Amino acid sequence: MNEKIKIFLCEDDENLGMLLREYLQTKDFAVDLFPDGELGFCAFQDKKYDLCILDVMMPRKDGFALAQDIRKTDPEIPIIFLTAKNIKDDVLEGFKVGADDYLTKPFNMQELLLRIEAILRRINGKKNKDISFFRIGNYTFDTRKQTLTLDSAVVKLTTKESDLLIYLCTHMNEILDREYAVNTIWKPHQDFYQFAARSMDVYITKLRKLLKDDPRVEIMNIHGRGYKLIAPTAKNIE
Repeated sequence: MNEKIKIFLCEDDENLGMLLREYLQTKDFAVDLFPDGELGFCAFQDKKYDLCILDVMMPRKDGFALAQDIRKTDPEIPIIFLTAKNIKDDVLEGFKVGADDYLTKPFNMQELLLRIEAILRRINGKKNKDISFFRIGNYTFDTRKQTLTLDSAVVKLTTKESDLLIYLCTHMNEILDREYAVNTIWKPHQDFYQFAARSMDVYITKLRKLLKDDPRVEIMNIHGRGYKLIAPTAKNIE
């Protein structure tokens, strides 16, 4: 049986904290809840977590200060900030201290769940980047050299083309979430998200052209969700 994802939740609003913990537990996460940053950090040092959800405005130690301490202990752990404020400087400060995402209260529980799932997929995507080759129909994709080969024809990909194709391959015959792909490959500031999303659409078109010589291979648009790479043997080569 797979071990549950462990979430470190620090929220000083008792009612909201309990609601969040109960909701995430129903989604099969293991959640530890703490009411302030100092208590939270003492507990964080004694246990291994997979993801942090931090309220920004907390007594004794606020979310930003807590995140800085957490980053010294675990530089890689994902952090989502929760805040009642909607001030651009706070958002920038959050990303400056290492936020992976940011939600302004009030927010929908389902939205938080989607953000958590996107971050976890991104982490798995990083692991999958260690794969050297993918077979996509009749094509061979060399992720290290960033080349796509069909028979004796070799095409050199740009870094963005290669990164996008890696994510499509690691979600082979599954839906690649559009927002997740934009945020993990382009990493745009929120003001430039739409520009980054349009840029990704252009790269999807380029990849379709590069893969057009095998009729079994297709990159489908999944309306309102993202893209799906359809290929009979889109898999990694050992």
